[in-house]
Formats: sequence, structure tokens, C-alpha cells
Amino acid sequence: MSLFDLTDKVALITGSSRGIGKAIALRYAEHGAKVVVSSRNLDACEEVAAEIRDAGGEAVAIACNINHKEQLQALADGARERFGKIDVLVCNAALNPHFGPSQEIPDEAFDKVMHANIGSIHRLCRMVIPGMAENGGGSVIIVSSIAGLRGSNVLGAYAISKAADMQIARNLAIEWGPQNIRVNCIAPGLVRTEFARALWENPDIYKATVKRYPLQRIGEPDEIAGAAVYFASSAGNFTTGQTLVVDGGGTA
Repeated sequence: MSLFDLTDKVALITGSSRGIGKAIALRYAEHGAKVVVSSRNLDACEEVAAEIRDAGGEAVAIACNINHKEQLQALADGARERFGKIDVLVCNAALNPHFGPSQEIPDEAFDKVMHANIGSIHRLCRMVIPGMAENGGGSVIIVSSIAGLRGSNVLGAYAISKAADMQIARNLAIEWGPQNIRVNCIAPGLVRTEFARALWENPDIYKATVKRYPLQRIGEPDEIAGAAVYFASSAGNFTTGQTLVVDGGGTA
């Protein structure tokens, strides 16, 4: 367990009231981390935090809409006020208001995707990483997507934003590596989450996806959490600026 031990680490996870974010929060707590659970819905966050506490862990819930800079600042400040520091930042929250050809996406929706999926990560990292450096180091994990590695006729803007997230990780890894900050991405394939319901509930899309995945199935949220534990723990101490694909072999 020592290789993946997160005891005394403080982890802030956006979009962690359900899906992949929740799975990461639960696994981090299981490995000893103190967890800040965050999403727009405070009640949903409280439920996850209570689940962690009931299992003997430490967790606090802080609501945050990633589209608002002041709420991101309040989230970062609240985490530090509660636990004194932030050792691990997981940028998981994202949105995708348009499903269809990129040429048909309204300007407002396109701007919203870029503001949330790219801008919020840029801003939150600016708020959190300097404090990590002052404390001797830390780990930032950005949940991207294999959509950022491939062309798409239905997820154009989302795919652009997820490709940009990978570049954010590379840039920050170079900028902050000398101060012992590691920054990496996880790129999941299709995972059975509420966020991706439009994909895995569509019989045609599901069948086509499973057909090209060597494991012959889509992923489950908890199957992404292991990669997040790796990046946050000492097991990943020499890994930075990378994107780890977790997609059942689909991109292979």
C-alpha cells in the first residue's frame, strides 16, 4: 500500500459528486487522502462527503460552478481553510452542450465549452499550484478524453477542448517541474457515466464503440480512478507532462 499511499494528502476534485469524479474521490479517501468534494450541486456533494466520512475517511463538500472565477477562488480558498493545504488537484468537471457536427454548434455553446473545459482548468491551476509549490510540491491531474486524440463528427468542440487540456498539462509540467509539481492527463474512452449517457445509451454508437474496443465493453467510473491514484501517489513521482489513455484498447 505504501507505493499508492495518500495518507495526509489533501485532494481537491472538481465534478466529484458523480461519475468518474466521485469514483476518484472514494478511492482517494480509501487510500488515506482528505478529500474536497465539489460540483454545482451542494446536496450531491454532501452525500459523497458523508459516504467518505461514514467509511472512516475525511471529506468536506464545497459547491462550485466552474464557469465562475469567483466560485473557483472560493473553492480553492475553502479547501485550504478546511485542511490547510492542497496536495492534489483533480480537474474533472467539464461540459458538452452540443452533440452533432461542429459546423452546427451555436457560437454561445462553443464559447461555453472553451470557457469551462479549458478556461476553468487554467484559472484553477493558477489559484492552486503556487501554494503547492510553497509546500514542496504536488500533483495535478486533468481528466481529458480520447476525443482529444481523434477526429469526431459529433463531438467537435468538446474534442478541441480535451486536446487543449493535454497541452495545458505539458505546458504546466515544464513550467512547474523544477518546483516538484507534476501535471498529467487521463484520457478515458467511453465510460458509463451520466455525462456520457447520450453515447452509451444510443444502441448504434454503443455497438460501434464496443466493436472497436478489444475488451469488448465500455469502461466503468471506478476503472479510471486507479490511474488517478497512480498520478497522485509516490508511484507516479517520475511521471509528468503525460496523457495516460484508459480506453479498453480502443485507440490501439
